[in-house]
Amino acid sequence: MIQALIAPCLAANIFWFFLFSPATAGLMNFWAGMSVAAGSLALTAILAQRRNPVNHQRFKPSDMAIGIISAVILYGLFWAGHAISTRLLPFAHDQVVHIYATKDQLSPVLIALLLAFWIGPAEEIFWRGFVQQRLAGIFGANKGYMIATVLYAGVHVYAMNFMLFMAALICGAFWGYLYRRSGSLWSVIISHALWDVIIFVVLPIRKY
Repeated sequence: MIQALIAPCLAANIFWFFLFSPATAGLMNFWAGMSVAAGSLALTAILAQRRNPVNHQRFKPSDMAIGIISAVILYGLFWAGHAISTRLLPFAHDQVVHIYATKDQLSPVLIALLLAFWIGPAEEIFWRGFVQQRLAGIFGANKGYMIATVLYAGVHVYAMNFMLFMAALICGAFWGYLYRRSGSLWSVIISHALWDVIIFVVLPIRKY
């Protein structure tokens, strides 16, 4: 069963390397590359499970409420964390600005649409709906959650950006725990998509 995860996780590492590594990041438009990567991984998850994990679950009004509230909470954590980190870590400001540099490659409206309706949902279908679910089935809910969180954060290490890695680790832990507790992929998708749009387009936390 673990063998089914090896090739998809390796593919995720290859995608994230080309998207985030300083040696290759400028070779393609980030948003086009991210859309292809996230979509390909989500399709892999759907084919591996022979079903769309989102369609398998019934959407409930509580999923919307949990998704919105959790996204706001996560944004608050990042806002506070950014305020603290930029005072304690001399490199934090420049690394955060670098994360936002890809905003210049596409209009804010298109970025928001991609994040909300394609990239965010696709990432959750793969990382939580497939990787974490499979790992939980093999190692148990707690170990599966922790391993999935490390794998999600790990693919961001290629950026050589400590702030991005920590952001991915926190987000992975947050959404992974939300999925583990609620069992609903809908709430996690809504949380991820909404948080992406808020922190990257509507209320970015970077300072100049």
